[in-house]
Order: sequence, then C-alpha cells, then structure tokens
Amino acid sequence: MRQTLEFAAVWLFVGTLRILPRKVARGIGAGVGQVAYAALSRLRGVGARNLKLAFPEKSDAEREQILRAVYRNLGYLLAEFCQMPRYTAESASKYIRYEGLENYLQARERGQGVLVLTGHLGAWELSSFYHSLMGHPMGMVIRRLDNPLVDAYVNKVRCLHGNRVIHKADFARGLIASMRAGETVGILMDTNMTPPQGVFVPFFGVQACTASGMARVAQKTGAAVVPGFLLWSEPEQRYVLHFGEELKKIDTGDVEQDSIANTALFSAAIEGYIRQYPEQWLWMHRRWKTRPPGEAGIY
Repeated sequence: MRQTLEFAAVWLFVGTLRILPRKVARGIGAGVGQVAYAALSRLRGVGARNLKLAFPEKSDAEREQILRAVYRNLGYLLAEFCQMPRYTAESASKYIRYEGLENYLQARERGQGVLVLTGHLGAWELSSFYHSLMGHPMGMVIRRLDNPLVDAYVNKVRCLHGNRVIHKADFARGLIASMRAGETVGILMDTNMTPPQGVFVPFFGVQACTASGMARVAQKTGAAVVPGFLLWSEPEQRYVLHFGEELKKIDTGDVEQDSIANTALFSAAIEGYIRQYPEQWLWMHRRWKTRPPGEAGIY
C-alpha cells in the first residue's frame, strides 16, 4: 500500500508539471529546490562539508551560494524530467545544443563501443534522453529505485526513444556485451564505493573510493572513453551537451595498476568539469564516506 501511494504521489506530481509551460514548470522546480534547501538540514550539512573539503580557499559565503544554486539546479532537473515525455527533436533543440559531438561520433566510428564518462553534474537525466531523441540511443548503468513502481515509471520515461537500462547487478556482463556490439553506454562514475569494487584515487585532492569497473571494461574491450555532460549555460539560457575528447587510456601491461591509474584519470576528468560548474554537482552525496584503512571518517 505504501509503495502504491508513493507511486500515485509521484505520478500526480510529474503529470501536473508535464502539462504546464516549461518556464512555469522550471519555476516550480526551483521553488521545490529552495524548500528542500531549507528543510533538509542533514543533506545541507553534508553539502557544506564537501564544499569545504573541495574548495578550502573559498569563503563560507561563497560555498553557501554554490550550495543554494545546487538545490535550484536540482529543482530545474526535476522539472525537466517531468517535461521530457513532451519533447521532440525540434522542440528540445530550442533548449539544448551539442558541443563536441564530433568527439563522440569519431569514437563510435571505431566500432569497439563507447563508454560515456559522466556523473551527477548538470542535467544528467536529460542528457541521455536528449542524445536518444537526436538519434543516438544508448545504454545507462543505473541502480534500481527502492519503489519498484516508481522505478518502472522512471525507466519508461528514460527509454522512450530507444535508450535501455543496465542494472548494476548485471554491470560487467551487460557492459562487455554492449561494447563488443559497438554500442554506447553511459556510466555515472562519481559516487562513493566500497572495496573491492572501488579503489582509492584522488578526487579534489582527497582519496575517494571510486568504481574501477569502467576502467577494467575499457581495458578488456578496447572501448573508447568519452566525457559527456549536459550543463546549463547561464549566458545562453539553455543546456549544452558537451562531449570531450576521447581519453587516452594508460596501458603498461600491468592490468591491476592500469585499472587504478585509469580510474584516477577518469575521476580527474570529472573533477575538471565540476570545477568549471561547481553549482551543478550533487554536493549532498557523501562522496568521501569510505576511507582508507585506519583513516578517520569525514562525516
């Protein structure tokens, strides 16, 4: 019963924002973000701790300004998700443009598959959706939501234009099969992990336990790794889907050390984008929760 009521609430909220004009929906989303900032003190505290860890040179006021903007951005993302079923290639192109699409296309032409390196930065739900809408469907590695009804609904929206989900439980096998078929898969690689799936690499100068699976699959299959992020451009008042140049993987022949080195390389690439757009990353996630043996906890 509880799961059904949760689903009904989600369906009603999404349905309401879907029928509203996009500008109005985004305004409501921003309002929801402001309420969340005020109400969720624990998450706000985690965000403040992370920002101080990553940007010790900034003042408290500067970090608070970033955190407030993060919540506003999440509100925008919520509104965009509600609006996504309405989008067509023509209508979405009014709000979104590509930058560096040639980097993705060149990597895909190699025929060994493309791993899109991404994270919880900008409008990550909208990024793969827009890419599929423009004729480039892809796989997405995701974690199942706790409510199976909501999970099925969210995945239905994600996959309206040919995308498909790869659950983390089937991560390695599904990913290798996709690369051998020359397909594209996006991976959010900016969340806290635990050993042995995660290895410790620097992230904003602090050791962070990071998923090494992407590096291992790229080494095993020869797949291209291309950074991809859909970021809000304030001057343009629209989103830009950035595809960076293919990352040159490290290959010394030492499989284990190369997987760690490439994980560090990928993590550094994500950090580079976050430093450019700090107000668009999910700072409320306990990214540095897992610590090396003997090291005190951060949170």
